[in-house]
Amino acid sequence: MPLVHYYNRAFSCDEDQTVLDVLLENGQDIPYSCKMGVCITCVLQTDSDDLPARAQEGLRESLSEQGHFLPCVCQPTSDIRVTNIEQQDLYSPAVVLDIEQLSKDTCRVFLGPTTPLYYHAGQFVNLRREDGLVRSYSLASVPTADTRLEFHIKRLERGQMSNWILDKLKPGDHLGIQGPFGNCFYEPGHADQNMLLIGNGTGLAPLIGIARDALQSGHTAPIRLYHGSQTLAGLYLDDELRALESGHINFKYIPCVSPEDNPAGFSQGRADDVAFQELTDLLGWRVFLCGYPPMVHSAQERALTAGAQMTDIYTDPYELKELRKEPRT
Repeated sequence: MPLVHYYNRAFSCDEDQTVLDVLLENGQDIPYSCKMGVCITCVLQTDSDDLPARAQEGLRESLSEQGHFLPCVCQPTSDIRVTNIEQQDLYSPAVVLDIEQLSKDTCRVFLGPTTPLYYHAGQFVNLRREDGLVRSYSLASVPTADTRLEFHIKRLERGQMSNWILDKLKPGDHLGIQGPFGNCFYEPGHADQNMLLIGNGTGLAPLIGIARDALQSGHTAPIRLYHGSQTLAGLYLDDELRALESGHINFKYIPCVSPEDNPAGFSQGRADDVAFQELTDLLGWRVFLCGYPPMVHSAQERALTAGAQMTDIYTDPYELKELRKEPRT
């Protein structure tokens, strides 16, 4: 049974445990979020040369060479010595330029990075506040068109970061940014390929970036964007998306609301249900799925059944940090 050495302590690691599991189980305060090797929040450092390959996937080569790794997906086969990293290795500062309230519980935040951030519309970055709390948010901005980074933030019950952003963050404040990450973005080169975009909640953020990026890149084939919410207020960019639709003949926006008796111009039902009722043959389509994980995973299977190729399906499920048993304060 390998040991995880963390400073002056050593903890036993079972065969099916990750380094992060072991440290959290033993009361060590390690920042983490998705626990899936996606968000890069929990990065630690080691001098071990026996790391599983997956433990460094997605990290910059320079960081991997310094021994940075992802403890949430690292299942060690031998003793491993780990330490915290210098956070300045991963984060760069950004200033809050503006905050716009989009609905009662949703806002968009505009950041100005102090150093250029090279990204694709639809990727995500980690935002860190001064006390070290980190969460991942997708970019709604388009690098070739926007000078500011744009994020859509929805208030989550007991959500430490989202409640803080909506209640306390203000222009002039500073955040740390890390990234970008993720492969859910538009790639030029197939302007004649139909595109299907489905999202719920603030899963719209990467999708509107992807749609705008595609249109600005000269995409000529149809682009259909389905955005779903349980309430009309949850369709928080309805006017902007209708304006985008009116300006591009190949872009169609379909707002979907679950309750019946919706006003004219709104489809009834979940966004994924409406989309797959209308589009039964997705052979040759490019598909983007963003939002709550159950919808994303289900829609991925339905897209495959409808004929889409796995290599043409891009997903960005919003994996939420696992809540502890005791209420947050």
